Amino acid sequence: MVGFIRPPCDAGVVEATPAFDAGLSQRRKWLTVVATIVGSSMALLDSSVVNIALPAIQQALHADAAGTQWIVNAYLLLLGALVLIGGSAADLYGRRRIFVLGVAVFVAASIACGLSPNVAVLIVSRAVQGVGAALLTPASLAMLGATFGEQERTRAIGIWAGAGALTMAAGPSLGGWLVDQVSWRAIFLLNVPLAIAATALALRFACESSDPNAKQLDWSGSAAVAIGLAGITWGLSAIPASGIRDNAVLAALGVGTASLISFVVIEARLHDRAMMPLSLYRSRNFSAANALTLLLYFALGGALYYLPFGLIRLGGYSATEAGAALLPFALMMGFGASFAATMAERLGPRLLLTAGPIVAACGLAMLAFVDLSQAYWVGVFPPMFLLGVGMAITVPPLTSTVMGAAGKAHAGIASGIKNAVARVAGLLAVAALGAALFASFSYHLSATTPVQANEALNAVMSGQPAANAEAIAAFERALRTIMLMPASCAALAGLTGWIWIEPSGPRASS
Repeated sequence: MVGFIRPPCDAGVVEATPAFDAGLSQRRKWLTVVATIVGSSMALLDSSVVNIALPAIQQALHADAAGTQWIVNAYLLLLGALVLIGGSAADLYGRRRIFVLGVAVFVAASIACGLSPNVAVLIVSRAVQGVGAALLTPASLAMLGATFGEQERTRAIGIWAGAGALTMAAGPSLGGWLVDQVSWRAIFLLNVPLAIAATALALRFACESSDPNAKQLDWSGSAAVAIGLAGITWGLSAIPASGIRDNAVLAALGVGTASLISFVVIEARLHDRAMMPLSLYRSRNFSAANALTLLLYFALGGALYYLPFGLIRLGGYSATEAGAALLPFALMMGFGASFAATMAERLGPRLLLTAGPIVAACGLAMLAFVDLSQAYWVGVFPPMFLLGVGMAITVPPLTSTVMGAAGKAHAGIASGIKNAVARVAGLLAVAALGAALFASFSYHLSATTPVQANEALNAVMSGQPAANAEAIAAFERALRTIMLMPASCAALAGLTGWIWIEPSGPRASS
């Protein structure tokens, strides 16, 4: 995932939010839509352009591979851990208030990112960006849902989704152009005018709304999941430099695992106050959809993180060209979903949730064997197109399965959980595939120590002249190897859909 597509159930959050009961003029309603589009697209655009800019950032700030991973992981960690509590805060304290607060935090962190003198400051700033995104994203969706009644909501969601599709399509190309023509810092500073526009529109036209039955915030659960994800992610990213048997690595992995287990215990004890009610997992379809999401978005997030490094370092692409190379995927994903939704209504979700991930797996497998130095239309275009088709087929029935399995009463929290799972999957993918990349890279180098292998890998990924032919060849082989891992995960997601999803389609529960 890592920013190139919206999570699978954003529209579900909108549909699950009760409409505001006061009469609003059409002008106020549609300008509220504009505010939510600008706010949510700001976060979507930022995370998509960062991936394209990573090679340039790594080179400019002299970051190693682990530090570069944390530029993405710090953002995803806080976003994934806090997005559910951000939705609860919006319901409890007011959706417009939390939206504006989230935009303010996000843009302040964006300015800090753009002015970062070193990679440490950039990582901390990206973490704060994740906090801002965890507030503004669910609040913007809930604010949109509260503004429109059922009769107008379909049109509003269509406009909002179409704007998101355009953002997905334009984001990587725009980011690449800014990196090449201005600076990687411009991709963060671009958020400033967008934040000003979103805040002004929200304060002027959006009405405040909240949920009188909103539950108290689940801080203990959020802390447990944040510590758990941080421990596992840090442990995986530290393996290249320290080794799998290092005491600090083992301790981090142990603490992370224990914290995630404690999160499950906390949620079980809190029952209705939990940010992730475990009772939802009694539904076969809901559990299956979560497993499928974890596998598929792990595959997507990992592949789209490392692909730009391959395009730029091995294929000789500029940042602009690397961003444009992703355009077929973004267009298919953004504009093919409506056709897939019609197919899902006719065929049921099980068939599409099997076929879609398998088609995506074929695209990822092709990326593992393609020669990145070939002409784009022969080499990169076919697998990117196929990956887009697979994801477009999968997302609409995945959303409908979640909503149907949870029932109307729990549709909002179920959608939020699904979105959080998608983001966490991307976080784990970057860290896990980073460890696998280093292991494969070291294997293909001639006799060398882990320290020397790590230095050689950093030299290749940052484009240093010191990178020799042997290291470049080892990186190419390692990249092919780890691309097969996302392909396997996507294929396993398809198998999960066939075995686990009920043949009769989603079964609603009240």
